Amino acid sequence: MSKLIPALLAATLVAGSAHAKPNLVTNGSFENGLTGFTLIGTETQGFPPVAITYGSASAYPTGAFGEAVPVDNAVSKSPDAAGKHGAYFVSDMSHQGLQQSIFLKPGKYQIGFDYYAPRNGFNNANDATFSGTIAGVTLVSAKVSAGPVTTWTNYSGNVNLTTAGVRTITFQFDTSAAPAKDVVIDRVYVNAVPEPATWAMMLAGFALVGTSLRRRTTIAA
Repeated sequence: MSKLIPALLAATLVAGSAHAKPNLVTNGSFENGLTGFTLIGTETQGFPPVAITYGSASAYPTGAFGEAVPVDNAVSKSPDAAGKHGAYFVSDMSHQGLQQSIFLKPGKYQIGFDYYAPRNGFNNANDATFSGTIAGVTLVSAKVSAGPVTTWTNYSGNVNLTTAGVRTITFQFDTSAAPAKDVVIDRVYVNAVPEPATWAMMLAGFALVGTSLRRRTTIAA
């Protein structure tokens, strides 16, 4: 094998690892409970946010009060595969949320999360307000009654940071009367977008490796 090929493969692997875009959010799919997130605000009913199990028609805190929430199937740019758990917001007396701080370098990022409103909560008479903000960009802030319901939906966007620093991820859930509507979220993500030079390196690496392999095949023939 030519000495050039291993070098090209190495360059391609470096570019490919950048293309993999690992999730910068700790436990963004809630497969480890609420690890990585901090509870903020107040909740006076005794039903703070928890990680529930999909497909389980069990009671709180492992299920959505008897409704089996399906696995997250939203079309998402999250690098995390759909898991078995999601974060459930359900209290009727809540001004509470989840928050995580992450350090981000200057650059472009894809951000987002997936959202689901269970039917039993959606049918409750009293509304809830839910908002999701990532790195200063509010992706959604609306009444749960506005929908969607029983459909996994991805809320996403992009952010361009010019300075390095700590950025926050905040999900806020507000209710004030019982019984109120509830929501589930999953696959929270922040992905670094590769620079154009990285894309060029990756494409050039694949092209040169392909050319070298074709030459070897011709000589062998």
